[in-house]
Amino acid sequence: MNISTFKAFHNRNYRLYFSGQSASLIGTWMQRTAVYWLIYVQTHSTFMLGLAVFATQFPSFLFSPLGGVISDRYNRYSVLLFTQIASLIQTILLMAFVMFTDYTVWEIFALSVMLGIINAFDVPARHSMVNEIIGKKEDLPNAIALNSSMANLARMIGPALSGIVLEELGAGVCFMINALSFLAVIVSLLFMRFPEFVPNPHTKKVFREFKEGFKYLRHTPSISFVILLLASVSLLVLPFITLLPVYAKVIFMGNASTFGYLNSFIGVGAIGGAFFLASLKTGANLKKILFINLVIFGVALTLFSHMTNFPVALFFVMFAGFGMMSQSTISNTIVQTNASAEMRGRVLSYFAMAFFGMQPLGGLLIGTVSQYIGAPDTILAEGIAAILIAAIFLLILRKNRLKVKDKIVNGQSSIVICQ
Repeated sequence: MNISTFKAFHNRNYRLYFSGQSASLIGTWMQRTAVYWLIYVQTHSTFMLGLAVFATQFPSFLFSPLGGVISDRYNRYSVLLFTQIASLIQTILLMAFVMFTDYTVWEIFALSVMLGIINAFDVPARHSMVNEIIGKKEDLPNAIALNSSMANLARMIGPALSGIVLEELGAGVCFMINALSFLAVIVSLLFMRFPEFVPNPHTKKVFREFKEGFKYLRHTPSISFVILLLASVSLLVLPFITLLPVYAKVIFMGNASTFGYLNSFIGVGAIGGAFFLASLKTGANLKKILFINLVIFGVALTLFSHMTNFPVALFFVMFAGFGMMSQSTISNTIVQTNASAEMRGRVLSYFAMAFFGMQPLGGLLIGTVSQYIGAPDTILAEGIAAILIAAIFLLILRKNRLKVKDKIVNGQSSIVICQ
């Protein structure tokens, strides 16, 4: 690791963005861990865990295209400020239900749906705004990798804190801490400085702009192929997290702290991977790294699946976190560096659909399958799926490389003939 690992921090707005989001994401992971733990303790059902993931993330899949259009049409800074305030209100409502009422899991599901809708507008605006914050475009991959390190550091700290707070003080306090953390990101946004926003005229209807984004993807295979890969991994592999409460409570015979440690070690591996990506030199072969990390992800899940020794399981799940991290980070980098500025919000909405939209469907699938074959065999199948997806990805990469070589050779032959 060298000084270039943190070169994006030279930008004042990015420093504010990074610090505010860091605090907020720790609170977000505390809330997410507490919600999943509450649902499993009350229902003892892996299907209900999958349904919880579905309730939180599927609304993002439905509304992300509209969120992408809004991000391209309006001031992204204002959109982000609005979504953060809305997320704060959702967390306060969740805290109030858990602390002061005889709540049911269905009320938690309803508030999870509310959060999913908010995220559909938040994600395209938040990711697109990073591009506007970073003045030097060559620093953008570094900023995206640092964002990932921030998210995964939060993933390491948040669940561990949540496990302790759940045991000592209860879920309501986890939600209270998350509500306070949103104040940090709102304050950081208020201190940022941007040039005055000049709106572009929009003569087209929203649905037509959405169709233009889809057409743009169809004709930009360098982006659409990566998004398709991410969607496959999000559907079949990433939902392994859904089954972690089963490992914590049943397989390792632990409690909320055990669940927190499993999530935190995923974060340890992920933040290691994020710093590795942040240290890459400009021009590194990101698709090759994506393939290698997907193989690491699959092998780690396969080894973790039937492990009953808790310390060894933590070791394997840490490597799963390392491999898992690059799926969204590298995909995000490829999308942002290849998408045209006027299409960036809409393209990132498709990215959000692939990443956040497929996971809830996968959560339902994984939750249902595990009811029949058990959690260990389900995660084993997910590890094998990751390896198979990586193999298909490699074959397509090689096929595309051969096509490029053929075009070059044919082009050179034409030149010779013309001469």
